[in-house]
Amino acid sequence: MSDVNHPCLGCAIVRGDTRTTGGVLARAPGFVLHAVASPSPVPGWVVLTSEQHVRGWYDLEETPSRELGPFAARVMRAQREVLGAEHVYAFAIGDVLLHFHLHLVPRFADTPPHLRGRGAFDAAPSEHRAPEELEAAAVRLATALAR
Repeated sequence: MSDVNHPCLGCAIVRGDTRTTGGVLARAPGFVLHAVASPSPVPGWVVLTSEQHVRGWYDLEETPSRELGPFAARVMRAQREVLGAEHVYAFAIGDVLLHFHLHLVPRFADTPPHLRGRGAFDAAPSEHRAPEELEAAAVRLATALAR
């Protein structure tokens, strides 16, 4: 099994060396926004990743710490307005990557109960959405956030 921190997946995403679905969708001071770096059962599942190696929210420098709330709220509003999500979950788990990251996972009216909340992380491969659907959702979010 490979170690996502050697070489650092977070650094590769931030630099643009590793492209997640849709690439880097938006930036804010200290953060990049990108689609989750794995197959997804939910279109529009995105991650705010810190540009620096920090384990948790508590380790962020002052500027990124100030940016996090407003940036996350802006992204969550776009997930609701552009993608039609009825709710957006926010998860900061911090068990794997050496970059703070906040998962913003939309919930839609047709999201099955077992994929709501934390359940989205446990989706079976057969529940993953087609790459084209995930790419389209990422592009719609990026377009909305660029306005």
